[in-house]
Amino acid sequence: MNLIIGKNGLLGRELCLRFDREKIPYLATGSHELDITDKVAVDAYFSRHKPQIIYLCAGYTAVEKAEQEERHLAEQVNAVGTENIAQAAENVGALLLYVSTDYVFSGNLELGKEWEVDDVPHPQTHYGYTQLLGENAVQKNTTKHYIIRTSWLFGCYGNNFVSTMKNKAKNKDDQVIMVVNDQFGCPTWTRTLADFMIYLVQHKPKYGIYHLSNAKVEVENISWFKFAKYILRQEEVKLLPLATVELASNVKRPYNSTLSIKKTEAIGFSVPTWQEALNTMQRLENGE
Repeated sequence: MNLIIGKNGLLGRELCLRFDREKIPYLATGSHELDITDKVAVDAYFSRHKPQIIYLCAGYTAVEKAEQEERHLAEQVNAVGTENIAQAAENVGALLLYVSTDYVFSGNLELGKEWEVDDVPHPQTHYGYTQLLGENAVQKNTTKHYIIRTSWLFGCYGNNFVSTMKNKAKNKDDQVIMVVNDQFGCPTWTRTLADFMIYLVQHKPKYGIYHLSNAKVEVENISWFKFAKYILRQEEVKLLPLATVELASNVKRPYNSTLSIKKTEAIGFSVPTWQEALNTMQRLENGE
C-alpha cells in the first residue's frame, strides 16, 4: 500500500491527484490524521496499515519563522517527525521517499556551478539544518530510501512564488513589484517532482540521494527576478530588481543554490525545462 504523508501540502496534493487519475490505491494523511511528531501515534498507524511505499511530503518550510519564534517546531517536524517515520518504515520493511531542500548547502557557490549530490552539506539557516537532520535520520534508520533534494517548488495547489507573483499582478495597488535579483537557483514544478518520485518507485535505481529541479539551459543563471519576469511576461506590470541587502530579513538566503540533476538524468528520467513546466501548468490552470 502507498502512503502519502502531508496530503494537504503543495506536493502531497499533486501526488494524491496523480494517484486518483491513475486509480492507484493509496492512503493519505494530514497533520490531523497523523501527527508525525508523536512516535506512539506513528508506530500505531504503521502497525495497523503496514504501508510498503511511503511518500513523506510533510515538512516545516517557513524559513523566516524557523530562524526565530518557531525553531523548536521546525526541529520537531523536520527532524523528530522524520526520524519517527523512518523508524516506523523500517519496522514494516517499507521504502521511504523523503523530500529535502537546497538549503542543506551553504549557497556560497559561484555562478555557473551547481551543487552535486555528494557535495558536503553546510546549512546556513535553522530550516536547512533541520532538513539535514531529517536526511540523516532517513539514512541512519532505513535500509530502503530515496532522499530527493529540490528547490524553488511551485505548483497549482497551494501558496508559492508563482501564485504570489500572479496575485501581486492582479492587485491594482501594486503598481511596481520588487523582486530579488541576486539569488540564483532553479524552479521545480510539483508535477515534475511527483513524476520523479513515482519513477524511482517503478524503476528502482540505487537507493540514496538524488537532486530534482526542472532543467535549464546550460549557460543560464536564473534569479528570482528572471523567474518573475517569465511568470508575468503577458501581464502589464512593472518589475524592478531588488538586492538581498535591501530585504527586511535577518535570515541568510543562498546566493546560488542551483542543484545538479546529472545523477537524475543518468538513470533515464526525462526532465522538462522550467519554462516548459511553467507553460504546461498555466495551460492546465486555464483549462486548455
